[in-house]
Amino acid sequence: MAKWGMVIDLDKCTGCQACTVACGMENNRLPGENWQDVLFYHEGEFPSGTLKWFPRPCMHCENPSCAEVCPTRATYKTEDGFVLIDWNKCIGCKYCMIACPYGVRFYTDEKAQIQPDIKQVFKSDGKRSWNPPWRAPDNRDDWQHGVGIQPIGVVSKCTFCYHRVSKAPKGTADLDPKNPALREFTPACVLTCAPSARYFGDLSNPHSEVSKLIASKRGVRLRDHTGNKPQVYYLTGGAAGTIPTDRRGKKA
Repeated sequence: MAKWGMVIDLDKCTGCQACTVACGMENNRLPGENWQDVLFYHEGEFPSGTLKWFPRPCMHCENPSCAEVCPTRATYKTEDGFVLIDWNKCIGCKYCMIACPYGVRFYTDEKAQIQPDIKQVFKSDGKRSWNPPWRAPDNRDDWQHGVGIQPIGVVSKCTFCYHRVSKAPKGTADLDPKNPALREFTPACVLTCAPSARYFGDLSNPHSEVSKLIASKRGVRLRDHTGNKPQVYYLTGGAAGTIPTDRRGKKA
């Protein structure tokens, strides 16, 4: 059984936010609710110093604290490494949002982050929280795995493009977007990354490119001290165990 995970090379990432746009289009995200966020921050004394950026998807942790606190077990971990939300079970209590140390979850009924409120422009059809004319076909909705436009009163987050990755051929070590046979199974953010800063593959396979990159370039995990054990690794180009500070000046 594969254990899917992601590697992000911070030396290659240009902060272009193509991953954010691609994810929004693939998953019909509301404006401002970015499952693939890129945080911008200033390092050093202002106005000198340097503008930097930090991409931050859901970490799909090995030990997800969000799943531990979910009273209905709506948030759960699959055998192949996905942390997903069953919208049929979610009651919108937001415990998972509080427990997540990465701030990558969104509640559908929060005040719109950008005006005009697009949910009022494309109002609910009685089933979904909103109903844009460009949404994916009904047969792609999969509420058991948090895929599609969510219903009212639930939490959403990045699914590692479960609807794509879960259909990959068994035994696949890496979902390389350069391989035409694997493009349709590759997460949208990885597929569209212009500088090829994102890699996606089987962390349990020592011969996969993601495993080799983590070993050879000293991949580190965000806030690993929490014990969540993220399945997203960063290549920093620095000393082993180091990672850039976040936009608040604290260790990310």
